[in-house]
Amino acid sequence: MNNVWSSYVQGIDTLYLSRKLRFDDFFERKYKELFRIDESRKIKILEIGCGPGALAMALSRWYPNAEITAIDRDSEFIRFAKMQGTSVNFMEGDATELPFEDNSFDVTISNTVSEHIEPSKFFGEQLRVLKPEGVCLVLSARRGINIAAECTAPDAREEEFWQRVSQYDDSMEKYAVCQYPMSEAELPAAALQYGFKNVSVGYAAVDLTPDDPKYPPQMALDMINAHRGTKLDAFDSALRTMPEVVNAAEIEKLKAAANCRYDKRIELYERGEKQWDTNVNITMVVRGVK
Repeated sequence: MNNVWSSYVQGIDTLYLSRKLRFDDFFERKYKELFRIDESRKIKILEIGCGPGALAMALSRWYPNAEITAIDRDSEFIRFAKMQGTSVNFMEGDATELPFEDNSFDVTISNTVSEHIEPSKFFGEQLRVLKPEGVCLVLSARRGINIAAECTAPDAREEEFWQRVSQYDDSMEKYAVCQYPMSEAELPAAALQYGFKNVSVGYAAVDLTPDDPKYPPQMALDMINAHRGTKLDAFDSALRTMPEVVNAAEIEKLKAAANCRYDKRIELYERGEKQWDTNVNITMVVRGVK
């Protein structure tokens, strides 16, 4: 069993809640215009590094004619993903040694995976498993905008906590996180370098602003609670990775205080007192053809 990523890098709530929002059907048209996948054909799509499964489940809704397989190295992510539905074949697998034969898929897709894998292996394996004229879609998060509501801002105790533990946090190096970052120019250049043709680039901007009336109430609450989940996951991760620096009692106090702040944010939302906090996610989509 491999659960390094879900235990020490990004927890299930951190990834699933945020990705479920980013790939909500509300934004379906934005992505489909960039993906340019033929919806009329019965095709096979492979998601690489699927995490807890939010994007794969969105793809199963957006492309009902497609057969979708999604892989991840983390056993806990796959266990969780399988509970989200049966429309996707979730399985454990390594992006550097895809467990599929040559020319198996019409589309490969990944989201925030390329920066963690050596480029020749990342692109080379997708080139191998794609059919001729198959499409490779590489989604990469770019710098966005993150404005928190004042009522959810960390208190002095939390600020002191993060200042204290930051000097002991070596997870990026220890677990080889983001060892191969590429700029907006370098990523499409790499797709060309490693064998893809007709490479194009587009960007999807998704603004998650709970107080904007274009969003239904449940989706607005999901936005607030996604931030809550990320915060609570971060505390739990600190306890798992640095037990010699923090203790369970301290973490529980920090989590209780954070929960109170997010409960207050929901109370303000339900009273109609707008805070205009927002999270604008910019996703770069590199599209190449075999």
